[in-house]
Amino acid sequence: MTSHDLPAELRTALNAKLEGLSRNEAAGRAAAISETYRAGGGSGGTIRSETDALAYALARMPATYAAVVASLNALTEIRPDFAPTSLLDVGAGPGTASWAAAEAFPSLQDFTLLDANEALRTLALDLTRKSSRLRGVRYELGQARTYVTHADTADLVIASYVINEIGETERAALTDAMWAKTRDTLLVVEPGTPAGYARIIALRARLIAAGAHVAAPCPHDGGCPLVAPDWCHFSQRLQRSRAHKQVKGAELPFEDERFAYVALSRTPLAARPPRVLAQPDVGKVEIAAKLCTPDGVVVAKVPRRAKADYARARRWRWGDGVVTNSPRRPGESRDS
Repeated sequence: MTSHDLPAELRTALNAKLEGLSRNEAAGRAAAISETYRAGGGSGGTIRSETDALAYALARMPATYAAVVASLNALTEIRPDFAPTSLLDVGAGPGTASWAAAEAFPSLQDFTLLDANEALRTLALDLTRKSSRLRGVRYELGQARTYVTHADTADLVIASYVINEIGETERAALTDAMWAKTRDTLLVVEPGTPAGYARIIALRARLIAAGAHVAAPCPHDGGCPLVAPDWCHFSQRLQRSRAHKQVKGAELPFEDERFAYVALSRTPLAARPPRVLAQPDVGKVEIAAKLCTPDGVVVAKVPRRAKADYARARRWRWGDGVVTNSPRRPGESRDS
């Protein structure tokens, strides 16, 4: 399993960029960028300078990295033999997903990054310059769909926190273009909001119709069984560095990043495990866990007297793929 914390090389590079930077100025820029992001805006209008790019990276890179790593960890659990050699990182920003993929897959040798923001591209190249794995990356500057259409195919294509920045028509066209450039697996990560989930579900349905197969998180290729106002999303806790807390004006030493994702493969997969959709409820009598299974959403209730099963269920966490015995549908219980 890949660690959710930023790699040491990346932390060192970020710390070097911090020398001489006013933390108050960075915090102010980060707050403005975050406000635009929450309002549904993109990075183009708010990230224009080196200070803007660095403030964004300090505020968002740790959480984005943790979400991408969590998604890649789920993928590698399902496909432990997956060993991509090439990556196309669409909407790469400061290069977060490429750093995550490099950590998750030692097999990667060829990295191509794409973004339309020149300040983020400059920062990404500065951060990778001293990296043993990433200093030779290609980073193309341009609009996503235009470039992706002309890009080489790659074993692994990642689009993290990017399709929320474009309209529905452009999103559908970019979805098709990314899939056309995917030799094996496409991973899309979005904010863990109802809107982010809706974008993931629309992309998922479009590509399944085009012949894709879900690798994670879903244990099936059917329609999502969740009913509004419920939505599929996950949470990853990450530790905040001193600089991260200063830029975000935060007191807590940790942050919980909520995200939604889907990994789609060109190869049909064998049976995939049920997925834990919320943190299990551990009671004195039993553990109850909400699961997505090939048969729909069910609640597995594991009684304390089933000692081995109970001990295993105590280790279940939100987002895990798990092995379970005959889970029940909501409202049912298990007596054995």
